[in-house]
Amino acid sequence: MLELKVQTQGGCASSGCGGSADRLAHLPEAIRAKVNNHPCFSEDAHHHYARMHVAVAPACNIQCHYCNRKYDCANESRPGVVSELLTPDQAVKKVLAVAAAIPQMTVLGIAGPGDPLANPERTLETFRQLAEKAPDIRLCVSTNGLALPDLVDELCQYNIEHVTITINCVDPDVGAKIYPWIFWNNRRIKGRKAAEILIRRQQEGLEKLVARGVLVKVNSVLIPGVNDEHLKEVSRVVKAKGAFLHNVMPLIAEPEHGTFYGLMGQRGPTSAELQSLQDACAGDMAMMRHCRQCRADAVGMLGEDRGQEFTLDKIEHLEIDYAAAMQKRAEVQAEIEARRAAQHQQTKVALVSLASIERARPQPKQPESRPVLMAVATTGGGVIDQHFGHAREFLIYEASAQDVRFIGARKVDLYCTGSETCGEAETRLEQTIRALDGCEVVLCARIGYEPWGKLEAAGIAPNGEHALEPIEDAVAAVYRELLDAGRLESVTAEPERLSA
Repeated sequence: MLELKVQTQGGCASSGCGGSADRLAHLPEAIRAKVNNHPCFSEDAHHHYARMHVAVAPACNIQCHYCNRKYDCANESRPGVVSELLTPDQAVKKVLAVAAAIPQMTVLGIAGPGDPLANPERTLETFRQLAEKAPDIRLCVSTNGLALPDLVDELCQYNIEHVTITINCVDPDVGAKIYPWIFWNNRRIKGRKAAEILIRRQQEGLEKLVARGVLVKVNSVLIPGVNDEHLKEVSRVVKAKGAFLHNVMPLIAEPEHGTFYGLMGQRGPTSAELQSLQDACAGDMAMMRHCRQCRADAVGMLGEDRGQEFTLDKIEHLEIDYAAAMQKRAEVQAEIEARRAAQHQQTKVALVSLASIERARPQPKQPESRPVLMAVATTGGGVIDQHFGHAREFLIYEASAQDVRFIGARKVDLYCTGSETCGEAETRLEQTIRALDGCEVVLCARIGYEPWGKLEAAGIAPNGEHALEPIEDAVAAVYRELLDAGRLESVTAEPERLSA
């Protein structure tokens, strides 16, 4: 029997990513309503709301050097990976089961394992049924954009208000290095010509969606040495055409995934390279930094996957009273909104401006303080509540005299498992410390003696004094402590590594 788990507390399950302030306040009310409970389009929403993907689209009409859909591991978080290919009827049944069991699930997306719009009949039939049977769920789709211009009207027919287009380039010469071929008008086209057609179709689709009032998120894969500098131009172009959000993601190119890039030794970007490019693009448009590059059958909060709870064999004989489920969902989501409102108000009152503190200092000629990267261990909900050794990822925040901002998430191997793998703990701890390169503080609920010493030796200060506090408040408090201690005196000096 399927066990239905109702999680009503806010959080990102295995992860969260800060941002308790209302970052949507500057948007028109109509747009705020569209993104308020969409965990991919709103950084704050993903603390509280879940998403799911259904894998109904097996075929793809282009080939990317970073993609291989033949591989599947239950522990992978990688686009295109699925465990079960579903028919539209099976997908609808699964969505109803998940929505009844996880009332904070607000968004259903179709993202693969191929391209949803290269499988229009299967994709649109799934949307048609869900628009009728689950009208309280937002529907969205991710696509490479090749078939998009011809299907905009059909997508809008089912009230799809969010579309993601993967746009890795706007220059065919760059595109020829990423896409070996496309399948277009019943023939395979290669090289620069293929990239030229794909780029033209992507831009046409983007323009049509924006004209229809659809919010468009642009995904771009950062490929060092191929499109890294070029993505600044991509960001400028898509913003000018009305894209709502830009998500620059790191290339995943491990050889075991069997991709062309992986087998040819193409490296992925470092955390510093990814942050630098995201910051450069942020000058042109809003950036998504909380993406987890989800599987094409992911279920749950961002950063977790509960898909194995809802396999076909577990939901096959379920009888779902969706009318009752909708009532329960509405109640739970109303509670979430009340809690969010309270958190926003609390943060607004509690978070003292770091810039005002800096201005209040008595020394008028004191150099401007430098920013500091801090890593946070959290299970979600925007609070520091995880043991260092239990973290599978750390959230990275940058604190400065102006503000606290979320930078991204860095995945790590589990350091403390309490099992026979504990003999490998030292190696895993070293890997974790390498993953935290550039960070000067780690905030966590608890930490053991051994990792404490190793972190200090690496110049990273462990801090367990802010357990169960809101992340941004705690990061700001630690920054103020460092500021008052005179340890952040110059932005030009070599950053001083911190000790406890």
